[in-house]
Amino acid sequence: MARWAGERDTSYRAGSTRPHHSAVLGPGFPVNPQPPSPPAQVCVRHTDRPTGLSCTRCGRPACPECLRPASVGQHCVDCVRSDQRSTRQVRTASGAVAPRSATPFVTYALIALNVVVYAITAAQSRSLMANEQGSALFIDWVMYPPAVAAGEWWRVLGSGFLHYGLIHLLLNMFALYIVGRDIELVLGRARYLAVYLISLLGGSAAVMLLAQDNLTAGASGAVYGLFGAITVILIRLRQNPNSMLILIGINVFISFSLPGISLWGHLGGLAAGTLATLGVMFLPGWLRVRTPEQARTIGVISLVFLAAVVFAVIMVAAMSLR
Repeated sequence: MARWAGERDTSYRAGSTRPHHSAVLGPGFPVNPQPPSPPAQVCVRHTDRPTGLSCTRCGRPACPECLRPASVGQHCVDCVRSDQRSTRQVRTASGAVAPRSATPFVTYALIALNVVVYAITAAQSRSLMANEQGSALFIDWVMYPPAVAAGEWWRVLGSGFLHYGLIHLLLNMFALYIVGRDIELVLGRARYLAVYLISLLGGSAAVMLLAQDNLTAGASGAVYGLFGAITVILIRLRQNPNSMLILIGINVFISFSLPGISLWGHLGGLAAGTLATLGVMFLPGWLRVRTPEQARTIGVISLVFLAAVVFAVIMVAAMSLR
């Protein structure tokens, strides 16, 4: 094929070797140049940790420690915290924030405290069944109104953790376990503990006022208060309270019939626990509060007011004994 004058022949003969790029482009010319590598991304919370992961919500890089599994991908801890703040909290019928765990820690703690106190009195008396005989702790804590009037105020609370014998302890702890778990879930741990202690003090106040010559001990007043509390809760939830009313009636009848049982301690605890739970469950509705925060505040105020009334009754009774 004819070629034009001056045209360079760039064809290669068969068997010849194609010249190297460096021969064509000159020595030192880069072959297949690559773009510079981007800098490695690091976790936004731990800048010393390179990572190839990122939050699927905000897109920021994050190390595995700062990521949490999500329904789609994974979210960083900042996005998780933001979601928790914006998510409306689940509340119980009393307005309390529903606990993350259904384990009744307060009920278990109260049972453990009663058992520990009983073990101490049994060890001091060297008797599992007659723990009240020869126990210094029992003598110092048992409810005796003249001693309270003389200044031993700790008896009004401490007596609620003493028990006359193992059977007395087992019956009260079984009842506390049965009703306390449900009440704790509905009222929340703090208000449940408040209702328990107000019930205990209500029993002591009734003994101070109406059974001034008796030695009294036991968690029965607090347990009766929980009986009243669960009855109020059932009514608030529009459940049938007849079974609890029958149980309360049977226990009150036994308190009347058998000697050696503190009738006034039981009735005082029942009244205090019922009133305390009414204040938490019904008073906010009666006052027509509009927000959960207002309802919670009203409930707390009612508990504080009732506790003050109970203490006032104890003080008045103590003054009458001086």
